[in-house]
Amino acid sequence: MSEEYSAESIRVLEGLEGVRRRPAMYIGDTSKRGLHHLIFEVVDNSIDEALAGYCKNIEVILEKDGSVMIRDDGRGIPVETHSKTGKSALELVTTVLHAGGKFEKKAYQVSGGLHGVGMSVVNALSEWMEAEVHRNGKIHKQKYGLGKPTTPVEITGGTGYTGTIIRFKPDMSIFTGELSFNYLEERMRELAFLNAGLKITLRDATSGQEETFQFEGGLKTFVEYMNKSRKPIQETFRYSKKEKEVDVEYAIQYTENFTPVVHSFVNNINTVEGGTHLVGFRIALTRAINEYLKGNKALKGRRISGDDVMEGLTAILSVKVMEPQFEGQTKTKLGNAEVKGITSHIVYESLMQYLAENPGDARKIGEKVIGAMNAREAAQKAKEVIRRKSIFESTVLPGKLADCMEKNPEKAELFIVEGDSAGGSAKQGRDRKTQAVLPLRGKILNVEKAQIHKILKNEEIRALITSLGTGFGEDFELAKLRYHKIIIMTDADVDGSHIRTLLLTLFYRYFREVVEGGYLYIAQPPLFRVKKGKRSEYAYTQPELAKLVGEMGESAHVSRYKGLGEMNPKQLWETTLDPEHRAMKQVKIQDAMLADELFTTLMGDTVEPRRKFIEKHALEVENLDV
Repeated sequence: MSEEYSAESIRVLEGLEGVRRRPAMYIGDTSKRGLHHLIFEVVDNSIDEALAGYCKNIEVILEKDGSVMIRDDGRGIPVETHSKTGKSALELVTTVLHAGGKFEKKAYQVSGGLHGVGMSVVNALSEWMEAEVHRNGKIHKQKYGLGKPTTPVEITGGTGYTGTIIRFKPDMSIFTGELSFNYLEERMRELAFLNAGLKITLRDATSGQEETFQFEGGLKTFVEYMNKSRKPIQETFRYSKKEKEVDVEYAIQYTENFTPVVHSFVNNINTVEGGTHLVGFRIALTRAINEYLKGNKALKGRRISGDDVMEGLTAILSVKVMEPQFEGQTKTKLGNAEVKGITSHIVYESLMQYLAENPGDARKIGEKVIGAMNAREAAQKAKEVIRRKSIFESTVLPGKLADCMEKNPEKAELFIVEGDSAGGSAKQGRDRKTQAVLPLRGKILNVEKAQIHKILKNEEIRALITSLGTGFGEDFELAKLRYHKIIIMTDADVDGSHIRTLLLTLFYRYFREVVEGGYLYIAQPPLFRVKKGKRSEYAYTQPELAKLVGEMGESAHVSRYKGLGEMNPKQLWETTLDPEHRAMKQVKIQDAMLADELFTTLMGDTVEPRRKFIEKHALEVENLDV
């Protein structure tokens, strides 16, 4: 019999205890992303001071003891006694959820942190935190432990400037992973781009790494930074205007590339899922270019689509809204209906003027967009031919696919295997009930350098699309995905790495929802087999190899696996296929902007940025043959 459910069953979580018990509700998750989100919450408060016109400098330091220090030269958090609670405003902001200066518009006209939970959540999820406020010529301090004050707000001295210093040490009993300079670097650079003239310094006290970001050119410089690995066809166009309390700023530049790079922001928050502002931008862009090309003989009565105008476009859209309606505390999508119309109107009017005043750039953009339209129509015809042949129909699977018996996608796995030899071993060694195998012959097309109609002509890509069952392009439906684990399995050599990168590029550019859904993995086959007598062990890393050789002695025989085809079916099952013992890496998009930049650098047409990337990271590569 179940226990009685009465009033005594109801538990009231006091203070910030609810945050500690359910941290993911407030910061998304407790992995690396959530850990860094703590820093972003504090930095966002400093950015809000910059938006209000008071902060010019922000400093972020990763200390040697695992703590973080964030300093700004804004007005300083208010410290006066709050009339209704009798507590210092500083203590309210740091210990009470939904207490902040952003609900009323007197202190902040525009803000990224609107829920009043940022600082208190950071405090709740920290082993300890210290707040130091320089305000009214005095230094005010308070200390906290696990979200609770351990000292009162005290005046500890005098000061000649204003600002806030927050120090905190994340509670690592809650989080996994560790703080990363490189992870923070991208966000700090992004914020400096979005706030022209703001100086942001990031330093790692342990490694000595330090970067200072300050860009007077704002979004124009941002777009040009994103295009450093692309070939632009026009000068960057930037425009800003305020209408009905909404500030709209954007910058665009078309390139010779085929994939678009578009990032949108609301009050400096990266809206990775877009929203009404981005919808309005796309509508205006499509309308303006259609209007400009009206009567162009190349169109022959056809109309440019939204996808056509996006091809090769790099764009940054930033809007400032007084009362933004976000989806959740992590703010990934804007919902304000009125912002769509305002953004659309501002972008359309300014683009029409730009196209009229810059005929050279306008002509190049028109040619680019018409080329995209022609490619889209060619791809559509190719897909129609493919459909008539039933190649994309899920009931007619490619002959090279060894499918599994399981029809429930949640239990089914697809191994994408390099080469027929490894494919043969995988087919023999797999669990036929739940594991399907698709061998790929050679290297697939580099989709970063190809238009969609050429992509659809590639036999290996077509086989993969059909195997996945989702369709492609505008026909894509994630719900039709036939396998909820898609595992890339390639050799541990240069060719294998290249094939894996080509596949990752394909998934990121054309099956991004598969990656975002957590369905894509990379197999980790062993690099070595160590054998002595009847004992046989596998090593996946150099340290593991050294440990095994140390255990077995120098007389142990070491085999280096350079290809999956060198393993027999039994060995492949034991090391790479068996769910009980295999090692796999899940592919995640932690920073979409960095991912865009990386794929463009590694797989694009421009050689110089790729050369610089290789030179910068060459010493980080391990030579496994040594």
